[in-house]
Amino acid sequence: MSEAKPHLERNIGLLALTLYGVGDILGSGIYGLVGKAAGEMGSAVWMAFLVSTVAAGLTGLSYASLGSRYPRAGGAAYMTYRAFNSGFLSYIVGLAALASGLTSMAAAARVFSGYFTGLGVHLPVLVVAILFTVAVALVVFRGIRESLFANGIFTLIEVSGLLIVLAVGARFLGSVDYLDATTVANPTGEIGLPLVLTGAVLTFYSFVGFEDMLNVAEEVKEPRKTLPRGLILSVLISSFIYVSISVVAVSVIPAPELAVSKQPLVDVVAKAAPWFPTPLFSVIAMFAVSNTALLNFVMGSRLLYGMSRHGLIPKALNKIHPTRHTPHVAIVVVWVLFVILVLSGDISSLGRATSVLLLSCFVIVNLSLVVLQRKEKVSGTFEVPVFVPILGAIICGALLTKAQSAELIMAGSILAVILALYAIMRPKATAIESMDEMENEIP
Repeated sequence: MSEAKPHLERNIGLLALTLYGVGDILGSGIYGLVGKAAGEMGSAVWMAFLVSTVAAGLTGLSYASLGSRYPRAGGAAYMTYRAFNSGFLSYIVGLAALASGLTSMAAAARVFSGYFTGLGVHLPVLVVAILFTVAVALVVFRGIRESLFANGIFTLIEVSGLLIVLAVGARFLGSVDYLDATTVANPTGEIGLPLVLTGAVLTFYSFVGFEDMLNVAEEVKEPRKTLPRGLILSVLISSFIYVSISVVAVSVIPAPELAVSKQPLVDVVAKAAPWFPTPLFSVIAMFAVSNTALLNFVMGSRLLYGMSRHGLIPKALNKIHPTRHTPHVAIVVVWVLFVILVLSGDISSLGRATSVLLLSCFVIVNLSLVVLQRKEKVSGTFEVPVFVPILGAIICGALLTKAQSAELIMAGSILAVILALYAIMRPKATAIESMDEMENEIP
């Protein structure tokens, strides 16, 4: 009798999936992003986070519905293929998600190395960053159980840091006018829709991560039920924390000061609780950025595995390690790309550009659900009214109109690379048929 082909194991329950989602959404962005957002919106920064919450919430509901219908590694790339039968669109969605994950990982490695050397460790920052990539890769290769165990610990530490900010800053609530949007760029302080949308484009990047949950679908227990529940819980918990943090931050430190801070939440804690050891909060931030890299690494490897299995990229990437049950070839490829980005120059503009690509992808994914609801009779265990994906697409589209020219140019450059890859690795016409055949394998 021939040996069974290695496969991904279902080890992720609702609690682990929710921790995965919360850890991925919160990530390291809020530890620096709230200051930049305050520079755009002043004390009304919470409005930008609230609009981003609505955009992420609507799109998250669409993802939850799609995940309950078709729980697949490959996530949104598969949904897009299923709705539009287009390898090109599937490439755009899948590789844009991978690009955003890689840039987040590279940024996390640099931030981690900065915090680590700042604690008095005498090692070159670049050396620390490379060692960081190796450590993360080894955890992901070891197995999904180990990755989720680390994620659970990192998420709890990460959330504890944000809860510390809320606890020590609570007594400052009510000390400012939360409708005052006065900034250098907006001296009158007036709040208009263009201003809020501009701020929301910036803050929206801190909400991405919920889409990554689809890429571990084939390792989730009872995915048709667990995926939508975990996804919705993750978005709700993260949204509450984000809006609360933004309100507390501008209550403790005036928005103009917060905007120029290199470590805004550390400064918030230092002012609200001078007795709290600042190095300890720096360590908490290190766990937060580690979590970002870990979860994006898991997402990237599963995304490549899923796209490979569906015939969108070379088949070599869909190999599963016989003992670790992880997509080891895809993990190696992601690690190599990870290192290349860490060794490259400044990637902040690339990160903003991937926000533009992700918003574009979210428009496509929302429209995919609209198409699938009309096209296919089979429904999922979690269905939403058609106005949910329509509103999600409209709001994401509105945010896109406020993207700056530099971000659009960079996004166009990424799109050009994706187009080149598509021309080289054009999927076979039978790819969609093979995906349909896999449907019965998902319990």
